[in-house]
Amino acid sequence: MTANGWFQISFFLLVIFLLTKPLGVFMMRVFNREKTFLDPILRPVERLVYRLTGVDEKHEMRWTEYAIAMLLFSGVSMALLYLIERTQKWLPFNPQKFGNVEPGLAFGTAASFTTNTNWQAYSGESMMSYLTQMAGLAYHNFASAAVGIVLALVVIRGIARKETDKLGNFWVDATRCLLWVLLPICLVGSLALVSQGVIQNLKPYTTVELIEPQTVPVTGADGKTTTQTVTQQVIAQGPVASQEAIKEFGTNGGGFFGANSAHPFENPTPLANFFEMVLIFAIPSGLTYTLGRMTGSQRHGWAVWAAMAFLFLAGVTTAYWAEARGNPLLAGTDQGVSALQPGGNMEGKEVRFGIANSALFATVTTDASCGAINGQHDSFTPLGGMVPLVNIMLGEVVFGGVGAGLYGIIVFAILAVFIAGLMVGRTPEYLGKKIESYDVKMAMLAILILTLTILGFSAVAIVKPFGTSGISNPGPHGLSQVLYAYVSSTGNNGSAFGGLSVNTMWYNTSTAAAQLLGRFFMIIPVLAIAGSLAKKKTVPESAGTFPVTGGLFAGLLVSTILIVGALTFFPALSLGPILEHLLMHAGKIF
Repeated sequence: MTANGWFQISFFLLVIFLLTKPLGVFMMRVFNREKTFLDPILRPVERLVYRLTGVDEKHEMRWTEYAIAMLLFSGVSMALLYLIERTQKWLPFNPQKFGNVEPGLAFGTAASFTTNTNWQAYSGESMMSYLTQMAGLAYHNFASAAVGIVLALVVIRGIARKETDKLGNFWVDATRCLLWVLLPICLVGSLALVSQGVIQNLKPYTTVELIEPQTVPVTGADGKTTTQTVTQQVIAQGPVASQEAIKEFGTNGGGFFGANSAHPFENPTPLANFFEMVLIFAIPSGLTYTLGRMTGSQRHGWAVWAAMAFLFLAGVTTAYWAEARGNPLLAGTDQGVSALQPGGNMEGKEVRFGIANSALFATVTTDASCGAINGQHDSFTPLGGMVPLVNIMLGEVVFGGVGAGLYGIIVFAILAVFIAGLMVGRTPEYLGKKIESYDVKMAMLAILILTLTILGFSAVAIVKPFGTSGISNPGPHGLSQVLYAYVSSTGNNGSAFGGLSVNTMWYNTSTAAAQLLGRFFMIIPVLAIAGSLAKKKTVPESAGTFPVTGGLFAGLLVSTILIVGALTFFPALSLGPILEHLLMHAGKIF
């Protein structure tokens, strides 16, 4: 670890802190339908959209109606993406003449992008046409992000409103999110990335002659390996910058290229790398300020932000420490930092980013439900790789994905005040609303759905041949690979321990099922909580009210998140990365 590395990590968190208030205020104005500087341009467009679609912007929905609208929108969007994938061979903007995507992979990809997971069992540059990338995948990057954001706003409204069953209009909220929040910032962000060298074109792939021919091993259909001399290389390109901006800002994570943000066409410079990380955390951090402003308790919003920041720092510190120490089995090898080498465990990392930015990116992308990567998590040390795994297991509430992180941490906040109420023998209250048995049951249902899905699918995959056949490393690391696949799918993250072969019927269908369960079966209990809170009266604070605005609440919130995560997943972690770490120091590696 170096002073320069710590400076970069600290500077990143400072930038996120400084963006929190302005972006939070802007989103509050957008969703409260207050005047913004973009209104003269976007308000006429918004009215035109409503006129064409027949939406009554004054109509407000109950939570059940809101949920039905969200499910219908997501279902139709998923079917549309599946259709595009299955017919891309005959559609335009396919200069490489890619064929249609096979049914299992097309279904898995459609489910993945609809749920904001962006799990990729393929390399985009070798399978998806430009039209599929733009009209299919990039569209879902906007749509799924908008769904997450508006659901967070519904929960905030449920807390802020009283004695009503109205929570807003899904179609209006989604339209305003797309027009005011996502599109303008992504337009500017795309141009910023182009300035750094991220490509944006519709040209066919370029074939170039190698300066030095390369001899590579080739395995034939008969299983025999022969050598072949390669004299040419195909350089993939396409509309990358426009997808890259929303991929990060919408915490989607699906890369245009298989190498994702480790590819120089997606992430060419340290400045581009820093900008992409800021985009990932921008909305989740801003929503904590929106929570405080809309509920009338700004100190509560900052308490939530502080809890998230503490967990973020704990994760990035652990990952940075583990990776900077290097591999103890490389005895006699100098792994220290010097003017000639970065030091530490550089396997699977880009030299232009180094240890600090690789550890920071891995922490950021799994704190949020993003899943973009600038290094190979499979090549991290056992404890370094455990950090992304644990981040997702905690529900990605450490800032979290767009919207998902906020409503996820509100679920934990309800559990925290319920525990506090049990301690003092009073009915728990949260921002003036009494937390009753129905609210706690819905909160626990959301948590248990995630737990059951992750551990259930992992248990099947680790004992059946159709699951174990995809494992590339034996022992505890193989368990970590499988566990990460279902943690990432259920948590709608999308990153992976890259050593697992997942383009099979079992993994395509099971991960798709995990993604759909993790997205929609968690959203419904959360919306039910919002509907329940909106109907309640506001109760004045009393001497026995547990404060949710200071360090005590932030500490209890962090403890609740860690205890729930530890009790649920510690046995699996003990058999995976923790055991692997102990065996590594005993001289064995996998």
